[in-house]
Amino acid sequence: MKEYLLFIDTETSGLPKKWHLPYNAPGNWPYAVQVSWLVYTKEGQKIKEENHYVSDDDFEVSTAALRIHGLTKNFLQHTGIPLSKVLQLLSKDLDQYQPMVVGHFIELDYRVIGAGYYRQKISNPMESLSTFCIMKATQHLQQNPHSKFLRLGDLYQLLFKQPLLCQHNALVDAAATADCFFELVKINGIQSFEQPSILFTDEPKLTNTFGWVLVFLIFFFSAFLIACYYG
Repeated sequence: MKEYLLFIDTETSGLPKKWHLPYNAPGNWPYAVQVSWLVYTKEGQKIKEENHYVSDDDFEVSTAALRIHGLTKNFLQHTGIPLSKVLQLLSKDLDQYQPMVVGHFIELDYRVIGAGYYRQKISNPMESLSTFCIMKATQHLQQNPHSKFLRLGDLYQLLFKQPLLCQHNALVDAAATADCFFELVKINGIQSFEQPSILFTDEPKLTNTFGWVLVFLIFFFSAFLIACYYG
């Protein structure tokens, strides 16, 4: 493991049209609307944190994305800064600390940020750094046979026995990723820090524990009503 770790998360304008395409594919990858990162030592001491909203007006936020994170264009333009400035700040930390870049589903953040560097015509320092995905690293903890990976909230609940509040805020999610990472290190829950290069061909199947419970409760309640009606 490197001396420094940079935990990163993004909120985006939507989802990619095709998951397998590189980040320089024209019109394929969504835009970052919030970028947050935290720098830690490998011992778990937090060095710094950054949280930035993006004010650029060259994209639209999809209705589906807006329902998830609630970041309107009006809020972004009044609160945010240009993406070029965000990426310059990120590049400074990546160059200074030379960290391992860690995320939950890091492939998405890597490509969204990579697309941002590409569109801004800025050199991408992430390409020369190692990455680590805690979503993939915790695949062995997944108990749902219908899904390969745990959502960040489910992993947090599993490790800390309490819900992760205010999800889909990039700073909250980046901090939760750091908490989960160091807890996994503490309990020897990470089998290897070596992972293959970032590559995927389709959207990963993520479980939603609450969703399964809700479906079961609806089915059970419907059956109960039918039994009462005909009983």
